[in-house]
Amino acid sequence: MRGLKDKVAIITGGAGGIGKATALRFAEEGAKIVVADFADGAAVVAEVTARGGQAVYVKVDVTNLESCQNMVAKAKEAFGRIDILINNAGITKDAMMKKMTKDAFDAVIAVNLTGVFNCTSAALPTFLEQQSGVVLTTSSIVGLYGNIGQTNYAATKWGVIGMTKSWAKEMAKNGLRFNCVAPGFTGTEMVRKIPEQVLNEKIISKIPAGRLAEPEEIAAAFAFLASDDAKYINGAVLSVDGACTI
Repeated sequence: MRGLKDKVAIITGGAGGIGKATALRFAEEGAKIVVADFADGAAVVAEVTARGGQAVYVKVDVTNLESCQNMVAKAKEAFGRIDILINNAGITKDAMMKKMTKDAFDAVIAVNLTGVFNCTSAALPTFLEQQSGVVLTTSSIVGLYGNIGQTNYAATKWGVIGMTKSWAKEMAKNGLRFNCVAPGFTGTEMVRKIPEQVLNEKIISKIPAGRLAEPEEIAAAFAFLASDDAKYINGAVLSVDGACTI
């Protein structure tokens, strides 16, 4: 255990992909899990419970502050407190800049950037009252280095890094920690849907490690940063990318 036993963790986007893997890893470490997602998270709750853990599902629209405040209230109603917020909910609407619509840009900003602001805003009063709390946000190597066809996504993933660093400077004195994980290309359901030839030639061939990351490997980074082992790490961005960014 890394000091997550009996901690209460809200994981947005927890119904699938990296969020699901993080929920299962945190439950394995002894945390109590709030699977927060617009999609149905009942299956993840059932899997956590089957493994002997504790979890609840809360439907949330991260683009709506009131919905995020309800998420926090439901988490506290279920477990009495919150200790960790994982801002993982995110979407893509890719297009080359010359073809990107304002609607596609705004939709990604609303979920990936404003959503992080909303969820953190909702959790912050509890963390400040406790004088403790960890907020971890999923960024991306795309946020660090850009990517063709992802103007909107790159903007959000760079933006959450700026917010994270600002929050760390503002609230380290209050006992709060804010960090980002920047995954490389990860074998989520979304990525696995890419045609095999395109996946191999355009993505995997450019990864020095020679393979995609597994969602569980990203979850392990979150588990470390949430734990007391990382209690002096604040305002950092941990890249988990198989040497993509070297």
